[in-house]
Amino acid sequence: MLQRPTEIQIESTRLLIKPFTASDADAAFACITPSLTRHMAWDTPASRQDFDEVWQSWIPSIDDGSDYVFAIRHRADGSFLGLAGLHRVRMESPELGIWIREDRHRNGFGREAVTAVAQWATRTIGCASFTYPVAEENRSSRHIAESLGGVIVESRVTPKYTSCVYRIPRLPVTNQV
Repeated sequence: MLQRPTEIQIESTRLLIKPFTASDADAAFACITPSLTRHMAWDTPASRQDFDEVWQSWIPSIDDGSDYVFAIRHRADGSFLGLAGLHRVRMESPELGIWIREDRHRNGFGREAVTAVAQWATRTIGCASFTYPVAEENRSSRHIAESLGGVIVESRVTPKYTSCVYRIPRLPVTNQV
């Protein structure tokens, strides 16, 4: 049975991950910079109004369970850390995505969030594997995929960069990440 977005709460040792809502927009927009998006498929929104159009387009897919964007917050203080995605949920191998605000890089939050979302998807949706596209030059994100058993299954040339597409196997479901 499909959970309503308001019922979804993914927790790990340090993180609280919930579907994106309007209340996350200010914090998310404040963290999106050109240096953050250099390895993303999308560019920095030109304005807050442009970002509002983007996040508002996510809500129907979150509501119908076909595509999720999750806000990642620190459990201890509620501070906003970034966004995680679980896209194309109804496909054989849904796509994972992640970005962590730049001032919180190198703390393992990305891996912890991707692991928690993948375990949740395995448990609640029954995902058998995941795809994880990442810019070839984005060593940190590549390390996340490889640390979760991901192997490169494809290479793609995009307008911004060449990407590696990893296949990450179904993760064991545990109580804590």
